Parts: sequence; C-alpha cells; structure tokens
Amino acid sequence: MTGPLTDIKVVELGGIGPGPFAGLQLADMGADVVRIERPGADANPASMTRGKRIVEVDLRTPQGVDQVLDLVADSAILIEGFRPGVAERLGLGPEHCHARNPALVYGRMTGWGQSGPWSSTAGHDINYIALTGALHALGRAGEPPLPPACLVGDLGGGGMYLVTGVLAALHEATRTGVGRVVDAAIVDGAAALMLPIYEMAANGVWADERGVNEIDTGRPWYDVYATRDGRWISVGALENKFYAVFTDLLGLSAEEADRTDPAGWPALRSRIAARFAAEDRAHWEKVFDGSDACVAPVLSLAEASGHPHIVARGIMASGMPAPAPRFS
Repeated sequence: MTGPLTDIKVVELGGIGPGPFAGLQLADMGADVVRIERPGADANPASMTRGKRIVEVDLRTPQGVDQVLDLVADSAILIEGFRPGVAERLGLGPEHCHARNPALVYGRMTGWGQSGPWSSTAGHDINYIALTGALHALGRAGEPPLPPACLVGDLGGGGMYLVTGVLAALHEATRTGVGRVVDAAIVDGAAALMLPIYEMAANGVWADERGVNEIDTGRPWYDVYATRDGRWISVGALENKFYAVFTDLLGLSAEEADRTDPAGWPALRSRIAARFAAEDRAHWEKVFDGSDACVAPVLSLAEASGHPHIVARGIMASGMPAPAPRFS
C-alpha cells in the first residue's frame, strides 16, 4: 500500500492487542511492516495483519535473534510488546538493536509501563483504564462502571499513542541520526485521554461520579433513547441553536423544551423518551436526516456498512473499516 510512510521499514515483534494495532496503522500509511511470529503461535485476527509481511522466527535461538537483528539493521522502527526485561533477555533490547542501527526508533508497548511497582505484573485493558480514573467515569448514574470494550485502553491509550511516539521519534532520527526508545504504556495513554475530564473536574464543572455530567448522559439532551421498534437514537444537542432544531423536529413546544431549570430535567427526559418511543427508528431517521439537530441512529455492526454516509465515504471495505486517516 502506498502512503506517506512508503519508504519506512518496520519490524514488529509478535504480540497481541495494541502493538499489532500500532503496526497496522503504520502499514496502512504505507510502511513496510515485517511481523515476526514465533513458530506455532496463535494467529492474530486478519485485520491486525493487513498489509504486513509475516515471518516465522524462533527468538529462543541465536539464529533467530540474528535474523531479527539483520532486519533491524535496515529498518527505521521496531515495535515490541513484551513485559519489561524480556527483550533484553532475548538479546533484542534497545542496546542490542542500537548497536546494529543507531538511528532505529525502538517502540515499547506495555500495559503498566517500563517502570513502576506494577510494571512486571499481568493486566488487561479493563485493569489499565481502571487505575487512571477512566473506567470510573464511564457508565450511568447509580450503576456500575461500564467497560468500553478495548477502545480507551488497548487501542486509544495504547496503540495510537505508540504510533504518535514512534513517528515523532522518527522525525527526530531523520535529522539527528539517533533513534530514541519510546516507552508507550496503556496506563499513560488512557490517563492522557482523560486530560479534559481532569481539567473540568479541577475547574468545578465535572462531578467525580458517573452519569451526572453534561456529556455522560447526565443531561436529557445528551443521551440515547429507545424507539418503538426497540432500537436506539443518539442525541447530542448541546448548543442552544442545535437544541432548538432538535426539539422543534421532535415536536416539543418551547415550554416543553425549556431546559433552564435543572429541577425540570427529569420531566424533560421523560418527554423526550416518550416522543422517541412513539415511532420506529426509521421514522426518526427521516425526520432528523440532514438537520443540525445532532441526532444519529445507533447502528449495529451489521447495519453500519450500509448507511449512506458510510457508503459514500467508503469507510467500510469488505465489511471491515478502511484505513484512516486519509491523505491527499
């Protein structure tokens, strides 16, 4: 695949989750990514190997290590997702690799980071985001925290921050000839994603509890509502001008739509819910289509591929999301 990283070679040491996802982003941007798999390893999902070359290497042998170091000598980036110290024990740590290629950007992907009292312990996405405050903030009022699949931790806080780090270090290495080690940890990235929330909390405009804030379903105009056919509609009418469009198309009078007094919000939520529940989702899709009401249907995975906007932009290809972002 051609792209802005077409001349960049990447070595990806086999792993699961955020490391392969980072390698996928680089491959989608045109990099030549060689993924090193140990013989007999469980296959990663096909989406995670898209655009990559797969090479089986036994890293427990000197011959296998030498094979990887030969690739490193001619590469710009290496990505590894072992626990701290494992790459060094294999003979593939930063010192070993930089001895062969001083300009190499060495990207390290872990859950807890290369340092800290938990750095060598096991964990998964749900644990990493739990420690940052992110999981505590997700969910409805009075209900348990709601894990967001692997989007906030593994992919957002992990893989994408690794991509950002290695590309920044690559830019520097092209100028200086010296490669950096990038310590990308899911716990770091997930915390960084929470920066606006922490800032709002510090400024007194975010309550440190679930489902009571403006953008976490704490307001009737930022929530999801059931339709008559058991489907769902999302509403995000924050600004007054968009809220006016939303309530007008929903059929609420100015008095019914008044949101100035928080004491009236429960009743307002009930009115909005009742209106949506009176018709099927398809009806409301037609009502709000093309408007500035900030309303969109909640589509299933099966439905998303067929939505006109998704189709028009070619966002899905053969049932899978296409590479993003796009380059002119």
